[in-house]
Amino acid sequence: MTSTVHPPVSESPSGVPEFPMERAAGCPFDPPPTATAKQKEAPLARVRLWDGSTPWLVTRYAEQRALLADPRVSADITRPGYPNGAPLPPGGGSISFILMDDPEHARLRRMVTAPFAIKRVQALRPAIQKIVDELIDTMLAGPKPVDLVDAFALPMPSLVICELLGVPYSDHDFFQNNSKTIINRDTEPERRVAAMQALNAYLDELLAKKLAAPADDLLSGLAERVKGGELTRQEAAQMGVLLLIAGHETTANMIALGTLALLEHPDQLALLRDNDDPELVTSAVEELLRYLNIVHNGRRRVALEDIDIAGRTVRAGEGLIMANDIANRDPDAFPEPDRLDLTRDARHHIAFGFGIHQCLGQPLARLELQIVYSTLYRRIPTLQLATDIDQIPFKHDGSVYGVYELPITW
Repeated sequence: MTSTVHPPVSESPSGVPEFPMERAAGCPFDPPPTATAKQKEAPLARVRLWDGSTPWLVTRYAEQRALLADPRVSADITRPGYPNGAPLPPGGGSISFILMDDPEHARLRRMVTAPFAIKRVQALRPAIQKIVDELIDTMLAGPKPVDLVDAFALPMPSLVICELLGVPYSDHDFFQNNSKTIINRDTEPERRVAAMQALNAYLDELLAKKLAAPADDLLSGLAERVKGGELTRQEAAQMGVLLLIAGHETTANMIALGTLALLEHPDQLALLRDNDDPELVTSAVEELLRYLNIVHNGRRRVALEDIDIAGRTVRAGEGLIMANDIANRDPDAFPEPDRLDLTRDARHHIAFGFGIHQCLGQPLARLELQIVYSTLYRRIPTLQLATDIDQIPFKHDGSVYGVYELPITW
């Protein structure tokens, strides 16, 4: 039974920090110091959002996993009390099933699960390796320094997801620019709506073409479900937008930010570059995912019922923010959490979330990162920054953390 919805507890403005929190100058890979301090104090702490609401920040690993797996917690962005990171645009701003609850979430998610199954993804390894090698060939043949984001980190996963979905890569400027607008938390609601509508219209047009002439790609599969009455065109287009954005933004930022982190930890870079053990490569990917946490504004939820956890009661209707950057730096889950150690067993990190909403595309992201991290630094062993780290523009203004550009040379 659902409990009565309670308003958020009122607290002194001076005692409740603003969220998102700022990272410390000179520490671009570490969580905000205020968040780390809150983690040391308690598993849950109040934070204040842009609209004055004061949801709970869940600071520790165990409590985050418990709540992310709890059916009394909702991912539905339209529910009262949901801790939105920005004003909701007209229509709710939902990006397909990731901001829905079961059974609708499960119904839609099942329709795109098969292409991301581990065996299906592993079959893509030769094609992804070819893309990586060709992009490196182009970089090596061109002038230097070069921006790694523009020349490699962004086109690599974009080419892969375009091939998987059946989206023309020639349109990459269009969908990448609109993606940036959508995930930037400072974007005005009207611009975010316009970008979302543009991408929805684009995917809808592609679906129409797939309905007329199906191919061997994911959009054609969705088109078949539309034809069979399992999906509406709008639902299929929204799913296409979600997969297109998630398929290139997250991995692109992990490639660039991971490269920068390794360049700033030369002992770990040497370990990865000079070792051909695939187990080490796998371990390195998991540790970099744990250490960097590119989803840095937290996973947002709202309680459907009163929930007792960690000595506190989260009331029905209260918002929850699961900040994985501090959960993955929890010393109870990861000894010496602030140390980058590519030999660490970090497979239990929650960079991809946890529970029913954990990232659908994680097998693909892992494979892409394994191929990149095992290829790029061996093929360019003298890779180095072409500027000082304090000159690199970091993405502090978006829901996905990374760098806008990364000048490199060799």
